[in-house]
Amino acid sequence: MSSTLFLTITMPIELAADLVTTLHARYGKDKIRVLRVVRDGSWHHVVEYNVTALLEGDIDVSRTALVKNITYYLAKVSPHILIPEHFALHLGTHLVSRYAHINKAFITIEQLRWSRISVNNSQAPDGAEQGHSHAFLRDGEDKRIVKVEIDASAGKDKLLGRVSAGISDLLGESFPSPLSMHRLSQHTLHPTVLKSTGSSFSSFLRDEYTTLAEVDDRIFSTAIDLHYDFAPVNLTSPQDVKKLDFVLGEIVKGSVWDAPGVATRARDVTLEVFAEDDSASVQATLYKMAQLVLSQNAGIQSVTYALPNKHYIPVDMRYIGVENVSPPSNAEVFMPIAAPSGLITATVSRK
Repeated sequence: MSSTLFLTITMPIELAADLVTTLHARYGKDKIRVLRVVRDGSWHHVVEYNVTALLEGDIDVSRTALVKNITYYLAKVSPHILIPEHFALHLGTHLVSRYAHINKAFITIEQLRWSRISVNNSQAPDGAEQGHSHAFLRDGEDKRIVKVEIDASAGKDKLLGRVSAGISDLLGESFPSPLSMHRLSQHTLHPTVLKSTGSSFSSFLRDEYTTLAEVDDRIFSTAIDLHYDFAPVNLTSPQDVKKLDFVLGEIVKGSVWDAPGVATRARDVTLEVFAEDDSASVQATLYKMAQLVLSQNAGIQSVTYALPNKHYIPVDMRYIGVENVSPPSNAEVFMPIAAPSGLITATVSRK
């Protein structure tokens, strides 16, 4: 178990007679691995999380093991454990409410994929789910990524939550996410996808440095990086002695309280537009994706995509009398090129 230690000292440190600095940082625990089984009679649910929990405030001594132990305890008692956005909000709210010297909590959750093994005529008692009651399959490497900030700077009775949530590594990641290292909070979709036609690129600016030929038919492949930011939410402060209570807000479509629905819609829209759009360019397809994510989810403030353009170059076989280059419809054998690659990014926000 590794820990991330950010010692916070808010008092001035005198280094010289004419130099005074303030150290502003966080401490906490990284890579807290949690597998939780929720038993509903004979029908079981499982979630597996990698959790990072960092604290900020008037701290002079760090106790990272405390953060780890609280995370495991909340995983046991929280009724919100199956939804990573809500569990992260619960954990962060508990930490800033329980400790007077903590002003902010930063929770990151990476949820690994577990799906029910398909079994004939097997479904949940309420009919909402199908599959085996307690046998699961890791049927993909995609992960849901949730980042939450709980801010108690205005007072313990004025808690503010900032949330983003999403999916990464869907179908496998071929390029490092250019956004994942520095975003405060995000929900990321990062699938590698490909379609063999239905994409073109032409009428672009040309000058003496241009070598790219215009094409009306090409392979379109990319590793999609999507994250979206929810509108901040006011949170109810826990009223119990142990500060374990957590009250969900009203479940409105597209809000953070509808997080599972938002994740499903964002994933489906992204893949559907990629497949169905007669793409005039990567930029044009990206913009259509972002518009639809915003239009379907009223609680999302902004959507950011990064699409590294994976190139597949037709192999020139004219030296042996075989045409595999022109016209593009003749191209059937390609050489994948990992780098360099184009990178198209954009953020679409509500006005």
